[in-house]
Amino acid sequence: MPKLHRPAVSVYTVPTDAPEADGTLAWDTTTVVIAEVTTREATGTGWTYGPAAVADFLSDHLAPLVQGRSALDIPAVHARMSRAVRNAGRPGIAACAISALDIALWDLKARLLELPLTRLLGAARDAVPVYGSGGFTTYHDTHLAAQLGGWVHGQHIPRVKMRIGEAWGRAVPRDLARIRAARQVIGDDAELYVDAGGAYTRKQAVRVGRTLAEYGVGWFEEPVSSDDLTGLRLVRDALVCDVTAGEYGYDLPYFGRMIAAGAVDCLQIDATRCGGVTEFLRAAAVAQAHGLEVSAHGAPHAHAAVAAAVPNLRHVEWFHDHVRVESMFFDGALDPTGGTVRPAAGVGHGLTLRAEEIAEYRVA
Repeated sequence: MPKLHRPAVSVYTVPTDAPEADGTLAWDTTTVVIAEVTTREATGTGWTYGPAAVADFLSDHLAPLVQGRSALDIPAVHARMSRAVRNAGRPGIAACAISALDIALWDLKARLLELPLTRLLGAARDAVPVYGSGGFTTYHDTHLAAQLGGWVHGQHIPRVKMRIGEAWGRAVPRDLARIRAARQVIGDDAELYVDAGGAYTRKQAVRVGRTLAEYGVGWFEEPVSSDDLTGLRLVRDALVCDVTAGEYGYDLPYFGRMIAAGAVDCLQIDATRCGGVTEFLRAAAVAQAHGLEVSAHGAPHAHAAVAAAVPNLRHVEWFHDHVRVESMFFDGALDPTGGTVRPAAGVGHGLTLRAEEIAEYRVA
């Protein structure tokens, strides 16, 4: 039985290629925490996006729990980590640390068995739909047009998402002008999604949402805070477009509460936050039991294989920042041309870390 060595952890910070913001947050760097787990035979790699404190927590609190455990018994290791963070608090830093390790463990197990991760999990589909995601509120009109048009007309991705809710919902006329411009750029046939980042009040979101319908917007992400389940339900009931949320789900009960509240039409899940591949599969099963599809949030290369294994998947977010980082950091990056990716190549998740090439971005 292959035994796990103590995980290695590293932190990298990459500047964005332009200033970025959504309705409630602005940033100019992306930080990724990478976990590597090894046995004598192979190495598995996982990652999450979050502060360097995630790496400290992973090294100090989780790594000793993993060392010496069976590399094949991932549910046991996952349960051990989850129980150990009770007093530290599961949501946030602890959940991101668990997620990075869990993703690495699944990659390692597939490599030990010399299988693509998709085959180890069991594929429900060969091709995984993606949607282009960016359109930040800081982009000027030509930048927005170039990005959205590049996805739709250049790479033939038939669905794209942009950010609205600028300045905590205090710039609605500009939000609507940008949506109008986006529809003109991508044409009538492509799907247009918007993400307000929780910036609007309840009734404000309803008013904006009714205008969105004029431009064929079919996806309204976080029209109000994802913590406001009553508000999400109110907006959902009032609009024809799908209301979505879930990216800040750090454990399974979170998704249970969101579903029970009738808050969303499609549940978003992020494997780099919720507890890795293990918890992604569980959350997707809970959603399917309630007749809901799921969509993977961000980190597309961390999601491709598990997304292929989920029967009720709608799509994976091809998020601009994470695509840049993952394409820089790994050999084996996927090609979304045509609107799908195929994650069954190679062993594990199919990616190999370019440690030497990315050394300039390492901060810990």
